[in-house]
Amino acid sequence: MMYSSRRKPVLYFKDDRRSESQRVQRRGEVHFLSRKCTVWKLFGLCMLFVLGSLLWVQMTCSGDMSQTVGYGHLPHQPCPAERQSSPAEDPSWGPHKMALIVPFRERFEELLIFVPYMHAFLNKKKIRHKIFIVNQLDHFRFNRASLINVGFMESGNDTDYIAMHDVDLLPQNEDLDYGFPNEGPFHVASPELHPLYHYKTYVGGILLLTKKHYQLCNGMSNRFWGWGREDDEFFRRLKTADLKLFRPSGITTGTKTFRHIHDPGWRKRDQKRIAAQKQEQFKVDPEGGLTNLRYKVESRQEVTISGAPCTVINTFLECDVSLTPWCQSS
Repeated sequence: MMYSSRRKPVLYFKDDRRSESQRVQRRGEVHFLSRKCTVWKLFGLCMLFVLGSLLWVQMTCSGDMSQTVGYGHLPHQPCPAERQSSPAEDPSWGPHKMALIVPFRERFEELLIFVPYMHAFLNKKKIRHKIFIVNQLDHFRFNRASLINVGFMESGNDTDYIAMHDVDLLPQNEDLDYGFPNEGPFHVASPELHPLYHYKTYVGGILLLTKKHYQLCNGMSNRFWGWGREDDEFFRRLKTADLKLFRPSGITTGTKTFRHIHDPGWRKRDQKRIAAQKQEQFKVDPEGGLTNLRYKVESRQEVTISGAPCTVINTFLECDVSLTPWCQSS
């Protein structure tokens, strides 16, 4: 018994030394394994995050995740992978480039819908384009025709035709032609297709012209302050310049061809007729247009709205109150 009790400490001591050595070795192995496990855990979390992001993008692009902005559900927008190759890389886009001119003042809800929608619509049709938002900053009444003139003057030399385009009108039929109007002015929003205006001489809403033809008309008259009548006067200019007007054919969607997003309850038209404006609005302006346009560009801003680029031209129009006193609100 005593021998056995004396040997126990010796045996215990030797075993304890081995165990301590082994424990140090095991601690090193465990520490190494724990670090290795942490790296693998981080890698696994990263992979889950990437897969989750790809799934979200796929659901968004396929239209499973609808968004409501201002006027209800927006049409499906193409994702980056769906979009056509850039015009510079693909000759099928053609040699022409459109300056899409939008006369604008304080209709931001409509603008947020218009720019990304039109950019996607024109890209799908392989129409090379640049969107110009001509923003009226002065205190005078809204002048759609003068703003279109400004857009024409500021559109640069890299575009060869224009689209006079209302911000509240969205094309819903992909068969509508936005191509280069070589034969003559092309009225996209023709009377039989427009949701509101159906008289034969109507040329408003959306009208395409080559820059050469627009110059031939001397642009639009600058006498029309407030809402309306500038389109009717421009129809006479087309006749005077001996330009044949073309309109869409084979479109079967009727008055559902366009979506009109203007809310008349929220954005009332300025239809007041001040001073002699009621009589003057029906007269032809034989000299006015690009040649007597007076304006100042306060700034130009390159803006992206939901991935769609556009150029905002902040503009101050000038008015000779001795000629058109109705440019000022009563």
